[in-house]
Amino acid sequence: MGQPTSPFLELFRGNIAASQIMRTRNQLLLSLAVLFLICHSNAAELPKQKWKMMKDPAKHGWSTEKLKAALDFAKASHSSAIQVVQDGLVVGQFGDVDKKISSYSIRKSFISALYGIYSAEGVIDINQTLAQLGIDDNPPALTKNEKQARIVDILRARSGVYHPVDFETQYMINIRPQRGSHAPGTFWYHNNWDFNVLGTIFEKKTGLSIGEAFYRRIAVPLGMQDFKPEDVYYIEGPISMHRAYHFEITARDMARFGLLYLRNGRWGNKQIIPEAWVEKNTRADEMIRWHDADAGGYENLWWLEYHGSSLYGPGLPVGTYIASGAGVHIIMVIPSLNLVIVNRVDNDPPSKDAHTVIAAAEHTIVPTTKMGEIVRMILAARTGRGGPFKPGFGLSGDFEMDRTVRKRKNLQVPTQRKPCCVNHSFGMKVLEEKASRN
Repeated sequence: MGQPTSPFLELFRGNIAASQIMRTRNQLLLSLAVLFLICHSNAAELPKQKWKMMKDPAKHGWSTEKLKAALDFAKASHSSAIQVVQDGLVVGQFGDVDKKISSYSIRKSFISALYGIYSAEGVIDINQTLAQLGIDDNPPALTKNEKQARIVDILRARSGVYHPVDFETQYMINIRPQRGSHAPGTFWYHNNWDFNVLGTIFEKKTGLSIGEAFYRRIAVPLGMQDFKPEDVYYIEGPISMHRAYHFEITARDMARFGLLYLRNGRWGNKQIIPEAWVEKNTRADEMIRWHDADAGGYENLWWLEYHGSSLYGPGLPVGTYIASGAGVHIIMVIPSLNLVIVNRVDNDPPSKDAHTVIAAAEHTIVPTTKMGEIVRMILAARTGRGGPFKPGFGLSGDFEMDRTVRKRKNLQVPTQRKPCCVNHSFGMKVLEEKASRN
């Protein structure tokens, strides 16, 4: 016979079971509610056929007066179009946002996205070397050591291959290191050979033109309003067998691309670019020197805010990264503010031969310093969500708070820099640094 059971014990056990069921049910309901809100939010924040304007920016923490002043300053500085997007809505814009213009070096961030897609699918192995890929170039041909460069080194502009090309500016020619001066993966140089050979490799591995792949895998899923496969054109010549590729694209389509990255590669319920690939844009470990100034980091063919510096000057919010093209054209992604800023200038070349396109690329309309001023004026127009942006700090305007944010987002923590080495080559320096780990 079993032990007699107390009615009080049975009641106690029943209450525990009921409590556990209630708690589990509440947790499930809460999870479903959060999931519903996330899905609803994602759907609401994505543009459909056309972009939607934010109805009352003042209610969303913007000073309309300061924002107008920023856009007026951009116009006076000869920007041809700007689009500012927050929470998937256009906060402010002006100019020909529907005009296709060559985007120059922004092409690199576009092809980076394609590499993210096709490498995740196993079509491209970014650890393959040039030797394994069968890549060479016109005489003087690549050396055995140069052919040890991997795709991942090229995506970081650290191939160590300094073969001349048919499309590059005079500044790039002046600072090009000597052949064989740096091993693959060890030295950053803004190298059009790297960027061009990525196009050759991509088309060889996928069997698609860059324009067709971008159209199928990015433009169509994002609902880009203007881009077509034929909007990618090529520049070739006798110096290198690897031709340059250029995108003609509108500001409003560029803003969709920026929003895709802001959403960690996700568009609605579809992951377009792997999230891990997008996250590469938030981590740098080396300070780049460009035009004799600290220019932040450079990873995955994007320019990164790093230790308070960036290509567009100091003081951008932590975690900011930028696609940048000559003129200057930008897609600036600021995850901490859920913000995308696009700038265009009307420096489209009248013809697509190498000489004309190089001349257009070398004609700077809005210098990077001026573009930095425009961006900081836009950020200063934010009056809510923690107060106005304060140049010189980062996300919050508070150094210690920024340290906390960086730790939480697994970004570099601002500390005293510890230079480990300086490389010199034809006037260009790359300062490699290590941040103290807390």
